Amino acid sequence: MNIVWLRRDLRLDDQPALAATAGRGTVVPVFVHAPEEEGEWAPGAAAQDWLGRSLAALADELTKRGSRLILRRGPSAKSLIELARESGAGAVFWNRLPEPAAAARDAAVEAELRAVGIEVQTFQAALLHEPDEPRTGQGGPYRVFTPYWRALERMGGPDEPLAEPAALPAPKRWPRSLKLGELGLKKRDGVDEHWQPGEAGARSRLAAFLEDALADYAEGRERPDRDGTSRLSPHLHWGEISARRLWHEVRRREDLSPRPGLTQGAEAYLRQLAWREFAHHLLAAYPATPTEPLRAQFARLEWQDDPGALAAWRAGRTGFPLVDAGMRQLAATGWMHNRVRMVAASLLVKDLLVPWTEGARWFWETLVDADLANNTLGWQWVAGCGADAAPFFRIFNPVLQGRKFDPAGDYVRRWLPELAGLTARWIHAPWEAPAAELTRAGVRLGENYPKPLVDRRAAQRRALAAYQRMKE
Repeated sequence: MNIVWLRRDLRLDDQPALAATAGRGTVVPVFVHAPEEEGEWAPGAAAQDWLGRSLAALADELTKRGSRLILRRGPSAKSLIELARESGAGAVFWNRLPEPAAAARDAAVEAELRAVGIEVQTFQAALLHEPDEPRTGQGGPYRVFTPYWRALERMGGPDEPLAEPAALPAPKRWPRSLKLGELGLKKRDGVDEHWQPGEAGARSRLAAFLEDALADYAEGRERPDRDGTSRLSPHLHWGEISARRLWHEVRRREDLSPRPGLTQGAEAYLRQLAWREFAHHLLAAYPATPTEPLRAQFARLEWQDDPGALAAWRAGRTGFPLVDAGMRQLAATGWMHNRVRMVAASLLVKDLLVPWTEGARWFWETLVDADLANNTLGWQWVAGCGADAAPFFRIFNPVLQGRKFDPAGDYVRRWLPELAGLTARWIHAPWEAPAAELTRAGVRLGENYPKPLVDRRAAQRRALAAYQRMKE
């Protein structure tokens, strides 16, 4: 009898822990809900909703194969030991989580299991490589992406993904299980309307991406007005599809093309997978960075305590259409286009001088793809305080970004219907529109759409002055 402890690997394909049970007898898959063990980084509301739907989808797939998903509550070690005693299991298999706190928790669980005579086997399944690989010539972690990417290329591609197990031998008597509703996972509107959580949803999304968007990904991923991204990030975070599967499916797609070899779109996507690896590489090396700047001098920057500005930003009421459209998309779907994430983050951190940690925590609560390593890297990159970060004096202009990446205004119109009547010329800066144009479009600034929260020129001067004082 063998237990497979599932966490953020909610799939049957390329499942090392599950594959390792082949030929070893019956298999009991279990998910143990233990948010208290994750401390301040337990899943937020949007992620909990996704998790519940993903667990339901996995339970259905296991049932189709004559198996079941057992649900328990933590503490993890206690629950696994009790389950082993109830079922007569002598071994527990799991795939390691890469975050430092999770790795420490897993080490403690392993020690407790071994202390009572239970065999433990663990595997790397969340990333393409171990988070501490590769290393620089001096043996340390990389802090700049380009040399990290070159080092990854020298290591060669990841191993081929594992096939789904041919059989999942079931015990004669299943141990008790909680019902999904007993886990107390939060619900939020919008997830079921815009997403299909679960392994089948991940594979369907991958197929659509390979067919419709991969070829143009290098350019299309920058356009929020198009469906040019993979939208696989939540599936990847929850392990409904593996990074290895994505890597090899993209490579296989290119090899089958009339002109084999990586296209710009495929290379751009593989680089994005490598950025995900880089984020975990940095978090493994610098575990304090979710709350502390990697560049320590940024702890001295004079941030503003401005609850009103933060609330307006969260609500998509800043008066800058591209940013507000992104925040409304986030509220409605639990996801935001990456280009818009950067612009929205820049407005909060630099124009409003609100600490980057406030934005990171809001994203953590509201994103279905909230990932500690990626969230940390993204916010520290925008704030200029992380590894390979944009310089602090690089401040995104939301008007110019809107005109460049949403030139017709379609993205803004979708998420800000109150501005839908404006032409492309004015939609990204309605305060510049003539009064007659605003009247024609039914836009009343300060009433049905807010005036800009700040004067950007003054805000930029304030931000750069704060940065200069920090350096001095």
